[in-house]
Amino acid sequence: MFTEIKSLNEECGVFGIWNHAQAAEVTYYGLHSLQHRGQEGAGIVSTDGTRLQGHRDLGLLADVFKQGELSALTGHGAIGHVRYGTAGEKSIDNVQPFLFHFQNSSFALAHNGHLINAKALRNRLEDDGAIFQTSSDTEVLAHLIKRSKTGDFLQDLKAALNQVKGGFAYLLLTENALIAALDPNGFRPLAIGKIGDRYVIASETCAFDTVGAEFVRDVEPGEIIVIDEKGLHIDHFTKEITHSICSMEYIYFARPDSNIAGINVHAARKRCGKRLAKEAFIYADVVTGVPDSSISAAIGYAEEAGLPYELGLIKNRYVARTFIQPSQALREQGVRMKLSAVRGVVEGKRVVMIDDSIVRGTTSRRIVELLRLAGAKEVHVRIASPPLAYPCFYGIDIQTRNELIAANHKKEEICELIGADSLEFLSETGLIEAIGKPYPDEPYGGLCMAYFNGDYPTALYDYQRDGLANSH
Repeated sequence: MFTEIKSLNEECGVFGIWNHAQAAEVTYYGLHSLQHRGQEGAGIVSTDGTRLQGHRDLGLLADVFKQGELSALTGHGAIGHVRYGTAGEKSIDNVQPFLFHFQNSSFALAHNGHLINAKALRNRLEDDGAIFQTSSDTEVLAHLIKRSKTGDFLQDLKAALNQVKGGFAYLLLTENALIAALDPNGFRPLAIGKIGDRYVIASETCAFDTVGAEFVRDVEPGEIIVIDEKGLHIDHFTKEITHSICSMEYIYFARPDSNIAGINVHAARKRCGKRLAKEAFIYADVVTGVPDSSISAAIGYAEEAGLPYELGLIKNRYVARTFIQPSQALREQGVRMKLSAVRGVVEGKRVVMIDDSIVRGTTSRRIVELLRLAGAKEVHVRIASPPLAYPCFYGIDIQTRNELIAANHKKEEICELIGADSLEFLSETGLIEAIGKPYPDEPYGGLCMAYFNGDYPTALYDYQRDGLANSH
């Protein structure tokens, strides 16, 4: 049990720009800063006001656009996508943006998130004669748009958005507009920026820094943002909203230099580390964090605990992700290639190892082992989030409780399984207060905490029964 080496992975990142002479090039650089959100595939679609054209492929952004493909994507508007799939096969057919051509128009579609009623909708659409070209849940929206038939694209889009459920941050590109839409809970971040008088939209604000854009505002739940030759227009497809930002964005997914709902990710992680030190202090010689997402929390823990912070673990940035290796032996070797313990820092020391979460436990066990092999006298694991015991259905690639070690084992058992001398987690209250309650009047401060307590902000539709079952 729990033998696959695999960490949490968010579905993807999206970027769009309007009214820029080099729209595709700017989109490329914006996507580059979002590469951490998806490494399976990438694509860009542009418009010159008359036609849409695109390029997409499997692989990292730099590999997808290395033969001059960007020069062919002319026009003043573009959207782009980097993919890590939670729904659909790992094939080029599922790489976005999707581009749809019709008799008198075209549109491109990029999606960050996961639809929890996609299976039911797809079955209904296929029964009605729809022919799907991909296994991605994103394609469902396109079919719903074309079946609305009000004669107005925006009204067709609104009708479609009110049928899909779950987590979605959509970017759409037509010949004459860039459109963004966010689900009624706002599970995924989506922000608007500006380069002079030209608007950009991105999954994270770190992309604005890369392309020289100034932050304008976040896209709010239930909103449709339309950007065209007349400027930016704010509309809504629903006003029945509940702010439920994914707490894992702050804990793990987002880049530390991004701001989500006005809260800096690095600062939030550092506060989590400080709170963790208050809740689970232990005497030790050194504190280290697992690169990269745990470093901020480790710094906070060390500061609050009055212990030295050191780089006890080093990440090799030129190694592919370990869980895609073809055999267990290669996957295990891949962990050793990806992470190294610094013997000069940990040898003979009592080490506090800070990590952002424990998912299946396999990676944690091997990191503890690395530290011991490097001579660590004791390894005390501290996790800057509560035990992750429930799956996510809104855009993270874990959708059954069987995959989660905390759903099947008590804290003491997990400690033994990963080989640590001690193990403690941050409390739910500690996490919420450390992040900072982006929407204080909402449940859990406007954060989705379902991964830790099973309190899902929506009905689960396709996953209502099977996703919450576990082996015990």
